[in-house]
Amino acid sequence: MIKVKICGMTNLDDAMAAADFGADALGFVFFKKSPRYISPANAKKIIKKLPPFVLTVGVFVNENKKSIEEIVLQTGINIIQLHGDETPKACKLSKPAIKAIRVKSLDSLEIISKYRDKVSAFLLDAYTPELFGGTGQIFNWDIAVEARQFGRVILAGGLTPENIEKAVRFVYPYAVDVSSGVEAEKGKKDHKKMKLFIERAKSVSY
Repeated sequence: MIKVKICGMTNLDDAMAAADFGADALGFVFFKKSPRYISPANAKKIIKKLPPFVLTVGVFVNENKKSIEEIVLQTGINIIQLHGDETPKACKLSKPAIKAIRVKSLDSLEIISKYRDKVSAFLLDAYTPELFGGTGQIFNWDIAVEARQFGRVILAGGLTPENIEKAVRFVYPYAVDVSSGVEAEKGKKDHKKMKLFIERAKSVSY
């Protein structure tokens, strides 16, 4: 069954609801310019109260290795997601790493190939010049299908409860990632949308 990550957690209520609805992973954004930013101290408080078997992912953008490792130790997150311009070498960290790739065109496959064997999975998101994720935009899913040859693909970008089943059937990714598609407003989740998204994603049999 496909894995579902709900990203952009900023409060305990949303995090507990996502876990109760069956989310496999929750994302915490440690990029201060993001509207979904959460401080490491607040993330730690939420993570300590989560039920077992829910993975936690720390999202970083062009952060130095020392700061990343300090936040990992402070919060207890399980997985590191690098969402900036990090090199393949920078993906060697104390926890399994996910490298986000902002997909422009088929040429993006060349970038993805450079991270083969360097990360646990690729998160493919829509490219916009001014944003590092959370765009709410869809990219060409044919590229995501091609990217599967390089490793596990986590599909992101413009996913909603309305299109998630179509997306999963088209790409058959390892996992899907959603943030803005299940929000009531930036940084606050719509619980009905979260529940629908998770149910519909997991209803597609592999």
